Amino acid sequence: MEIKVNFLENLRLEAKFDDFTVITDQPIRYKGDGSAPSPFDYFLASSALCAAYFVRVYCLTRDIPTENIRLSQNNIVDPENRYNQIFKIQVELPEDISPKDREGILRSIDRCTVKKVVQTGPEFQIETVENLDEDAQALLMVQPEGEASTWIEGKDLPLEQTIVNMTGILADLGMKIEIASWRNIVPHVWSLHIRDAGSPMCFTNGKGSTKESALCSALGEFIERLSCNFFYNDQFFGEEIANSTFVHYPDEKWFQPGPNDELPEGILDDYCLEIFDPDGELRGSHLIDTNSGKAERGIVSLPFVRQSDGEVIYFPSNLIENLYLSNGMSAGNTLHEAQVQCLSEIFERAVKKEILEQELALPDVPMQVLQRYPDILEGIQALEAQGFPVLAKDASLGGRFPVACVTLMNPRTGGVFASFGAHPSFEVALERSLTELLQGRSFEGLNDFLPPTFNSQAVSEPNNFVEHFIDSSGLVSWRFFSTKHDYKFCDWDFSGTNEEEAATLLGILEDMGKEVYVAVHEDLGAPVCRILVPGYSEVYPVEDLIWDNTNMALHFREDILHLHDLSNDQLADLLERLEESQLDDHMDIITLIGIEFDENTVWGQLTILELKLLINLALQQYEEALERVEMFQQYNDNTVERGLFYQAMNAVLEIALDDELKLDDYLYNLRRMFGEDTMEAVVGSVTGDVRFHGLAPTSMELEGLEKHQRLIESYKKLHVHRAKRAGVAV
Repeated sequence: MEIKVNFLENLRLEAKFDDFTVITDQPIRYKGDGSAPSPFDYFLASSALCAAYFVRVYCLTRDIPTENIRLSQNNIVDPENRYNQIFKIQVELPEDISPKDREGILRSIDRCTVKKVVQTGPEFQIETVENLDEDAQALLMVQPEGEASTWIEGKDLPLEQTIVNMTGILADLGMKIEIASWRNIVPHVWSLHIRDAGSPMCFTNGKGSTKESALCSALGEFIERLSCNFFYNDQFFGEEIANSTFVHYPDEKWFQPGPNDELPEGILDDYCLEIFDPDGELRGSHLIDTNSGKAERGIVSLPFVRQSDGEVIYFPSNLIENLYLSNGMSAGNTLHEAQVQCLSEIFERAVKKEILEQELALPDVPMQVLQRYPDILEGIQALEAQGFPVLAKDASLGGRFPVACVTLMNPRTGGVFASFGAHPSFEVALERSLTELLQGRSFEGLNDFLPPTFNSQAVSEPNNFVEHFIDSSGLVSWRFFSTKHDYKFCDWDFSGTNEEEAATLLGILEDMGKEVYVAVHEDLGAPVCRILVPGYSEVYPVEDLIWDNTNMALHFREDILHLHDLSNDQLADLLERLEESQLDDHMDIITLIGIEFDENTVWGQLTILELKLLINLALQQYEEALERVEMFQQYNDNTVERGLFYQAMNAVLEIALDDELKLDDYLYNLRRMFGEDTMEAVVGSVTGDVRFHGLAPTSMELEGLEKHQRLIESYKKLHVHRAKRAGVAV
């Protein structure tokens, strides 16, 4: 994690990281102002808080109340060496906690991350650089010794060379990549989380049987998502990029809808139109992209090559971002390597969906087959030793598809987790299933999965598949665990060279009657492909293009960003449009308009419900405001401070709407209850002197929205690079 420090007045310092700001000072006796804790005070507090966090996690997973648990830490300083200290952590537990849980809580404290880092002894490297923002650091891992050259199945270059190549690509772009975390909780299963230090929303996770293979996985995913613009999928690019020569890629094309909003000629083909517009309801306005929001420019569309005949077909970028998410994109050392990875993931997700929706029972992988892969078997046995039954399954549906499955059961919670992996090699597919299962997870994280169900409707619900796509946390049918299998085990093998494997996987889709469309991006220096298989590789249902399109942002974005400048008539119009849209009141404004607000601000927590409430107050619609205040309080997961604001608001609105009550009679005690500042904001919101309390003014220029600006700056690096490569003006 990159922490940037700014020098403030006197000895005050400001540390900024992610969406947080921390202020430090020094005591007056050390010439400071005593206005904030010292850096060392924060260090001491971090270990106590980390210990308490692990206690809390332990108790939450076992339904143990923490109200009567108390924890403290004291640091005992050696008088002869102040750097030699003992951190003494004491925990007070209620008498009704069992001896087993008492021991478990102490063990959980022992796992404190801060403690383990201090005990290991971090290495400090101190250096000067010409420009902090342009220093694209090498990734933080031990460099291979000598001429190390590690080859693994499916890769066309050694892991070490792949790491060098990919980190070089990111350095050339000016991306400062940092490793946020590593995981290795069972043998031969590694995962890590990397991110752009300048824009932490740009992140990927990697997995593999070794550190190097996991790092390659994370780097490859990062480059594929840069190349395919996935990090910026639903976000507003800002007016500058929206009005530039191109918005997404130099080879994009813009198409104008017909006079009655008909779909224009030149986008999609007849095969696609039958899938995406089966009832003839799709209109041109549905396909305006969210990123630019420039309806006057038309529908921005990207070229894909139809594999059956080599024809170029233009797909609206809006359609891609709405239906496919990250499914069907991959980077590789060679184009064929990328294609194999890409097609494998498409099969993994499509077959997984078929298995879950049809509640199929898969055959087990026989032990004699598992024994061929001792590293995989060792990882499975390590999970079993921790008390998690594990099922290795053949998900090829009778040898038709290169897919495997590893399913974990958690007897502590009754939850299950079905992880799928795909590759032409059975071994690689099974390994991916296991590493996907544990990617980014601790043993505590295995307590978060849902129990199986016999509710077929809940399992086949489209949103359940989306949950499985995102992190495999969706529902699984109990029928999946039947020993009466729907298929016999097949000891399948589709492997060959990457070129042969790509041809084999494309052949499977051809035999299924599927058209395949491919876009290749090589401008960053690594071959990346994006593959669409209409009617097969979508994550969201095609109906979302009409009923749940991300470009609904265009109906609200400008007005919401100019909220403070709107007249009462304009506010009433915005409120009416929000009502007519029938959008979920609990949707956050970040999702609605594609703007990344700091989550620690009121904007960052704002929902449609609260926005409507604030508009009611601005228009002095007290009855509607009171109704929404009551709803807010019922479902509030906002900050304590915001909750108290609306608790006070509830009381003031009740008084204002009661002819027999006078606010002056209650203000004294309301101020004692909620404080002067809160009551000033509440009363001002009711009288109209305060509008949109807590929401800092902004506009389409996005001033003050640092988090979103960092995202745009990240995208501008790509945009400028593409313009230079194509020889066009930005």
